[in-house]
Amino acid sequence: MRDSTSKAMAGPRPVVFSGPSGAGKSTLLKKLIKEHENVFGFSVSHTTRNPRPGEENGRDYHYVTREAMQAAINNGEFIESAEFSGNLYGTSKAAVQAVQAKNLICILDIDMQGVKNIKKTDLSPMYISIQPPSMEVLEKRLRDRNTESEESLQKRLHAANVDMELSKEPGMFDVVIVNDNLEDAYKNLKQALLEEINKVKKAKASS
Repeated sequence: MRDSTSKAMAGPRPVVFSGPSGAGKSTLLKKLIKEHENVFGFSVSHTTRNPRPGEENGRDYHYVTREAMQAAINNGEFIESAEFSGNLYGTSKAAVQAVQAKNLICILDIDMQGVKNIKKTDLSPMYISIQPPSMEVLEKRLRDRNTESEESLQKRLHAANVDMELSKEPGMFDVVIVNDNLEDAYKNLKQALLEEINKVKKAKASS
């Protein structure tokens, strides 16, 4: 059963970004947002975990109780949700609509499970996958960060391997960008989003 997300969601078409840790997704997104200010916006996710020092409710996350979030999920108010380390995380329809209402392209930075969940809705975003050129390159990037234990690294590599295989499935993504060279990958990303960026700029200019 598909829900009626699209009917309720007026505004620029959202963009789903996915890709394994170490593929360079965050770096590419930062470049994109810096160059195109007032075009993109991030939806604020919900979580049942407690705020960390310096985090702010409504800015970093919407912090809610498990009962409230589970009830909202059951009620069809979320386009995707998942559980990590005993806490629920998810993206609500209202959070996406809040970005669209500002005439911004909503960026949804989510994992593969989230991509599959959104495919079951009528959100109709553009799906973009950022992938490393190879598992070897990815492992080197992650090891060079020097931020995790061997066990944690192996978990990330296993998840990345699954991610890379799924990204090859026909129809899973509209665009797959292999980040071998950052500038080339960024050019390809901008080209993929050019039509949507121009629509937003045109709408802003005429409003």
